[in-house]
Amino acid sequence: MGWDMRTQTFALICYALASPQSASAQARPAIGTEVFVSTDSDNTDIVKVALNFDLRNRTDKDYFGISLEEAGFRSSDGSSDSRQRVFLRTAGTIGNWTLQTRTGTDGHTVIGSLTAHDDARLRKEVFVERDIIETARGLDEGIYTTFAGAAVDLPVNESNAFTVLAGYQTFTGRNNRIHFRGNFLHSVKADRGLTVQLRGRYFHSSVPFEGGYYSPKWYAEVMPVMQVRRFVREWEVVGATGLGIQRDGEADWRQSRFLHVRFTSPSKGDWSVRGVFSFQNSPSDSAVNRSNYSFGQGMVSILRRF
Repeated sequence: MGWDMRTQTFALICYALASPQSASAQARPAIGTEVFVSTDSDNTDIVKVALNFDLRNRTDKDYFGISLEEAGFRSSDGSSDSRQRVFLRTAGTIGNWTLQTRTGTDGHTVIGSLTAHDDARLRKEVFVERDIIETARGLDEGIYTTFAGAAVDLPVNESNAFTVLAGYQTFTGRNNRIHFRGNFLHSVKADRGLTVQLRGRYFHSSVPFEGGYYSPKWYAEVMPVMQVRRFVREWEVVGATGLGIQRDGEADWRQSRFLHVRFTSPSKGDWSVRGVFSFQNSPSDSAVNRSNYSFGQGMVSILRRF
């Protein structure tokens, strides 16, 4: 598949923003690995193993290097596939903005992600993500999706804040999708990191059910969430759980569930360890069977600075 104008533009932007900053005295080479595993009720299994080689790495938010990834897919129809992917990975600051990129190719087109945010009181974030649709048809036919958007935090006071997000998603083919998301957060116990949230999201597809991935005319979800964020010997530990309702243009309201756990080691020192585990029954683009769909996934990353 050749690069079209959109993917060429994406590549140029990511390459420009990924240019390394001048190395600091504390920056060191680093090597690490990242393992991602996902499985869902459609019997789709995904395993991705990456080796990361950083030319410089000062902290988890300041690094520059490459990532070599082997991605294995077993689709719901019993077929299997594997892809070798290579990425330029970088993080740093430009002015008041913090950037993080993972930009590369699977041998067919540009894939990866870019996020940038500032730390102002009205915190702003922009992002771009591009990858293949991880279904049997998506892998066979080379169906890719590109998702770009922006979000802003709107604090009310020390205990309450809103976050709003708007995004636009394109797919190989004719389908395009608009996204709107909102989150209200209330701090219950600031000293214990306890918050309650009300999350909502909505999307609308221009060409429903094109391409063999989950794409109804519209989808909506509302979910109350409770989250705890604590530091244990400088390790950050976050846990969240939610129970809500979801609906799309083809089905009535049904229950929606969410569970999320994340841990991160201190950013200083020779070692960096991260892990994320989650479960939810909200359909993703990898869903084929819409009824009673659920998926779980986990990621562990280990990096050693020298």
